[in-house]
Amino acid sequence: MDKSTFFALILALLSFNLSNAQSNLLNAKVPQEVGQMNEQQIEAENVSPIEYGYVDDRDVLWSKTIWEIIDLDERINFPYYYPRVNNGYLSSNRKSLFRVLMDGIIEGNITEVYATDYFNDKLTYEDLGDVLELRQLSSEGIEKSNAGETVTEDDYDIYKIESDKVIQYRIKGTWYFNKRLGELKYRLLGIAPVAPDVSTLSEGPEAMANALVPLFWVWFPDAREELNRNKVFNSKNSSQPITYDMMLNSRRFNSTIYKEENVYEDREVKEYIYEDALRQLLESDRIKSVIRDFEQDMWNN
Repeated sequence: MDKSTFFALILALLSFNLSNAQSNLLNAKVPQEVGQMNEQQIEAENVSPIEYGYVDDRDVLWSKTIWEIIDLDERINFPYYYPRVNNGYLSSNRKSLFRVLMDGIIEGNITEVYATDYFNDKLTYEDLGDVLELRQLSSEGIEKSNAGETVTEDDYDIYKIESDKVIQYRIKGTWYFNKRLGELKYRLLGIAPVAPDVSTLSEGPEAMANALVPLFWVWFPDAREELNRNKVFNSKNSSQPITYDMMLNSRRFNSTIYKEENVYEDREVKEYIYEDALRQLLESDRIKSVIRDFEQDMWNN
């Protein structure tokens, strides 16, 4: 990449970030003018995500696919969790990652949605109904039903999975060594929100904590356009937000490896290290070390 191309990219990123802060905040005469963008800002807003470079299979000297858990209870991962309630009071541009994914699926901007992390059982938005919502007769409704009375919609309790219920994300990606570039690189392949099974929402916190499941898996390359249109709050400088696409591609999160591809049908760490959280964490760190040390070993041999 020559210098002119590099500086053009930097300027594009700067203009993109500036256009996505609270536009017109300092010039607004009434609150309704906040967020109104001029033509140049609107044009800068419509920037596509940075394209992945083509990787020839013959250039991949080594690779390893891993699965990780992003725990939203960790402070560094808070930007993916908040805001929990999308009421528009904070900003029309601020959404949790779960809300971004769901809005993309509802609007048809994200179509590659699957039931498993092997992306072989495709789902539609209608298929997600049983996963995200539960309608259950209330105690009054049960009494009316037993008495032979007509049951109405008001007699149902409705439980929904919203942003506040999503407490983890699972991601699937591949580390690979590109022999042409002489670099160890990472490519994110899939992401899944994790929440309590919707059937446990009426049973209390303990039942919910013991019934965490991935709701669905999204093929990440298909979601990049939608993720690139939505910004993460920058706690250090609110005038310079960053997109979810950039956050995830640059691995700005903390995670724990819970599975790697292996000969034992890709079994998880907890399947061969039983009921020992410390040893499971040590095994996760061991897998990380194998990946991290591979590039160093290439140059030391």
